[in-house]
Amino acid sequence: MARDKLAELTRRREEVLAGGGPDRVEKQHAKGKLTARERLDILFDPGTFTEIQAFVSHRCRDFGMRAERAPGEGVVTGYGYVDGRLVYAFAQDFTVMGGALGEMHAAKICRVMDLAREVGAPFVGLNDSGGARIQEGVDALNGYGSIFYRNTLSSGVIPQISAIMGPCAGGAVYSPGLTDFVFMVAGTSQMFITGPQVIKSVTGEEVSMEDLGGAATHNRVSGVAHFYAVNDQECLGMIRRLLSYLPSNNLEDPPAVALADDSGRTHPGLGAVVPDDPGKPYDVRDIILPVVDAGDFFESQAWWAENMVTGFARLGGRTIGIIANQVKVLAGSIDINASDKAARFIRFCDAFNIPLLTLVDTPGYLPGTAQEYGGIIRHGAKLLYAYSEATVPKVQLILRKAYGGSYLAMCARSLGADMVLAWPGAEIAVMGAAGAVEIIFRDEMKRSDDPKKVRQERIAEYEEQFSNPYRAAARGLVDSVIDPAETRPELIKAFAALSQKRETRPAKKHGNFPV
Repeated sequence: MARDKLAELTRRREEVLAGGGPDRVEKQHAKGKLTARERLDILFDPGTFTEIQAFVSHRCRDFGMRAERAPGEGVVTGYGYVDGRLVYAFAQDFTVMGGALGEMHAAKICRVMDLAREVGAPFVGLNDSGGARIQEGVDALNGYGSIFYRNTLSSGVIPQISAIMGPCAGGAVYSPGLTDFVFMVAGTSQMFITGPQVIKSVTGEEVSMEDLGGAATHNRVSGVAHFYAVNDQECLGMIRRLLSYLPSNNLEDPPAVALADDSGRTHPGLGAVVPDDPGKPYDVRDIILPVVDAGDFFESQAWWAENMVTGFARLGGRTIGIIANQVKVLAGSIDINASDKAARFIRFCDAFNIPLLTLVDTPGYLPGTAQEYGGIIRHGAKLLYAYSEATVPKVQLILRKAYGGSYLAMCARSLGADMVLAWPGAEIAVMGAAGAVEIIFRDEMKRSDDPKKVRQERIAEYEEQFSNPYRAAARGLVDSVIDPAETRPELIKAFAALSQKRETRPAKKHGNFPV
């Protein structure tokens, strides 16, 4: 090949690799942000990222765009390996036109999305963009729509992960909103439909970009984000960790790893974590961490709807999804946000063949007009639907109390639990003893000369019948009452026994999920 041809190739490669140039790279670093290529180098195993469509260029000739230099079209796309497994990705380059999305920018993203879906590999999007290119008008808007369509096609087929590593505003937010998990970086990432200036002009409200759509806001208040990172490096490391739990696609099982813990390990003090008094709180993580492999639990949405805990762990070297009532927040009652959080997590796990462990200690759905007016019936139904729809192995462990409809909502036998275990102190009843006695024996207490004594006697009778798991076990609704110390080996045995589970459902286009 002629030297001039090779020289031209080298020149073009160098132009693309330079991005927006050293000045803009320096500005990116000054904001505490890495460049697109630096991010991809951290995300992928060293030396494995292969860029594609590096020389794509825009076709816009309006409003001065004819002479606009846009190396790589403002986005780096390609594939590589994470822990030796194939992953496709894009990283928007803020140093090139602020990472703004135009027709060909979107086409590059769509190309790697199509490839990821066709070969069955996870897809990761690193978002850092000023939004749509105004100069390209409807072509830019059409580009967003093309991405949204592919997000929907890929949903439930391959894991889709979004990281917000800079601004993400307007229509751009809906692609991350359609993906399975959203990561955000403290201080440098923001997501919102309309910015502070528009909000002020329309409603008169004054709010900063950070308060409106920063990482803390979406991790704590809105629930849009699932993970919070302090910087780009931590964010990318967390994505790698998440991918380690997930299969590459819906036709594979999650990756098994060499067992890092003794499968027969017991924990003699575990039962003492849960107080005998059903009104006293504790942290359910103190149950989870001693039970799972090596105490390794990767929690999702840790700061939103904190009365429900969700996340990934391993038992016997295999991935499981965990859903648990958190008694130290709202007494573990289930509210609108907790229902949404758990239902979406359950459906993700079911789509990707991840078995489910449900830890139960809940007094019921959260009462109040705010919940009723907010649609707790509709939102609570999501949890019922998600568990009923799921066909992966489902194990329920009742730690302490399971009252009323919330007992059902936390994967009871009637909603498809394959194996139900309970600790000896577990209560399964319509409600707590005191409340039940006030209703059932109200007339008797009114007639009595000593209603307090009657109340105490009836509470003792009710507790004798229901403050243990044996009545439910007698009905076949609890498969085994276990020693808390033996929780880990019992769970490992249960999931092993269910590992070949196959369950079919009636043929249909899709169900009508209560959104």
